[in-house]
Amino acid sequence: MKKLLLLFFVSLACQLSGQDTLPRADTTRLWQVITVDGNEYFGKILDRNSEELRLKTEALGVITIQVKNLKSIKEIRPELVVAGELWSENPQATRYFWAPNGYGLKGGEGYYQNLWVFFNQVSVGITDNASIGFGIVPLFLFGGAPTPVWITPKVSVPVVENKFNLGAGALIGTVLGEDTGGFFGIAYGVSTFGSRDKNFNIGLGYGFAGGEWARTPTINLSAMIRIGRKGYLLTENYYIDAGGTAFGLLSLGGRTVWGNVALDYGGFIPAGDVGTLVVVPWLGITVSFGR
Repeated sequence: MKKLLLLFFVSLACQLSGQDTLPRADTTRLWQVITVDGNEYFGKILDRNSEELRLKTEALGVITIQVKNLKSIKEIRPELVVAGELWSENPQATRYFWAPNGYGLKGGEGYYQNLWVFFNQVSVGITDNASIGFGIVPLFLFGGAPTPVWITPKVSVPVVENKFNLGAGALIGTVLGEDTGGFFGIAYGVSTFGSRDKNFNIGLGYGFAGGEWARTPTINLSAMIRIGRKGYLLTENYYIDAGGTAFGLLSLGGRTVWGNVALDYGGFIPAGDVGTLVVVPWLGITVSFGR
């Protein structure tokens, strides 16, 4: 009897492990289907069984694909299909150059961001509405110099899906290797209007350092506009009042996307009573994971 029961459960496990994991019929979602011969289709699944899949496409109408000829199938956002071509996902839709917006990472998603080689940060979605980031400037590599480190908790609230999001979070940092210790950073709130690919963001934050808070807020105005299959136009701007001395930071640049990798580039210009006009270049790379 024990041998028969063991054989039954082993057989059942084998059957379950071999069950078809393809999505069922669903006309509410859009799917990308790639066949073993390299053909790519976009459409909604009308029907499917263990042998065939019926897909409703815009370009070809209803087509039938043999399951044995499927290479991959995954759900995609409808707005990423333009003129029958799949545009790359924005691997860093939750940020501009540096400033965050109201969109958040999904649970299990994340990205690594590097700015000018020295600045490093990894951010991961804990849930669909909460994330955490860890950053470091590894100056300890240079003779054990004091090393800045920080964390960036954030929560996101989709008020109107893909149209209006709220977010709140903080950057909390310290410098390892300094006797004075203490924390510094900024606590902020943001409102983002628009989609992940085209939006405008208003942010308000209060800085803190040495146990004291800034008396006036830092104001951020940012925007992101998709201008092509791989390209974005970015701008990120600040108004800062530091102890009665007010000045601004204006920026303009772009983002180019290749799959799960994005390159950010542009320049920041100090505005106000800063004397000579200076353009500070910006260059960063982002690699997403967990999608």
